[in-house]
Amino acid sequence: MLIPSIDLMGGRIVQLVQGEKLKLAFDDFEYWIERFRRYPVVQLIDLDAAMRQGDNRALIEMFCKRLPCQVGGGLRSAADGRALLAAGAKRVIFGSSLFGASGVNKEFAAGLKKDLGEEALVFSVDTKGGKVAVKGWKDSVDLTPEEAVTWLEDYCSAFLYTHVDTEGTMSGFPMDVAAVLRSTTARQLIVAGGIKERAEVDALDAMGVDAVAGMAVYSGAMEA
Repeated sequence: MLIPSIDLMGGRIVQLVQGEKLKLAFDDFEYWIERFRRYPVVQLIDLDAAMRQGDNRALIEMFCKRLPCQVGGGLRSAADGRALLAAGAKRVIFGSSLFGASGVNKEFAAGLKKDLGEEALVFSVDTKGGKVAVKGWKDSVDLTPEEAVTWLEDYCSAFLYTHVDTEGTMSGFPMDVAAVLRSTTARQLIVAGGIKERAEVDALDAMGVDAVAGMAVYSGAMEA
C-alpha cells in the first residue's frame, strides 16, 4: 500500500532532503487534499514540532478533518496523543519520546498502550548510519532498528521505519533493510526514505510492507 505524506513546516507543506535541506514547498492545501482523498491513510508530520521549533497545530486539525491521517511530530505524552485523536487523527505516531540514554523506554510505551490503546499507536523507528535517530534526526541512540522494534513489539499496532540516509533523495529504498525488519515484527510495517517509483512500492507490498512516498509524489516522478 502506498501512503502519501504531508510534512508541515512554517505553515506550508514541505519536502526536505535527509531532514535538513528544503527542496520543495507548497501552500495549495486544497489541491493536495483532493489528490490524497482516495487513500485509506495519509501520513501527516509536524516537522516544526519534531524539531522543537513551534508547531502547525491549526493545519494539523484542518487536515485531520478532511483526510484519514496518522499524525506525528514532537509527541511527548499520552495527553499529546489524546489531543490529536480528539482532533480527528486516526492514529498517532510516537518516536523520540520512546527512547532515552539507556535505550528503549518500555515503561513509557506500556503507559501509552494502557492510555490510548495499541490500535491507535504507530511507533516510529528512524535510522541514520545504522543507529536509531531521535529529536528531529539530530541525535542518535545506541540501538539498531531491529533491537528497537523487538523491544517495542508488544505496545503498538504498527511501526514506521524511516531510512534517513536516503530520505528525500529518490535514490531508492534499501530492500534488504525492509526484509530484515519484516522478519523482526508481526506488526504492520511502514517504510519511508528514498522511494522513487511505483515498482518499489509493489516490491515492498509483495513483502508485506507498506510504503510512504513524499518527494517522488510532490516532484511528479510518481503518480499519486
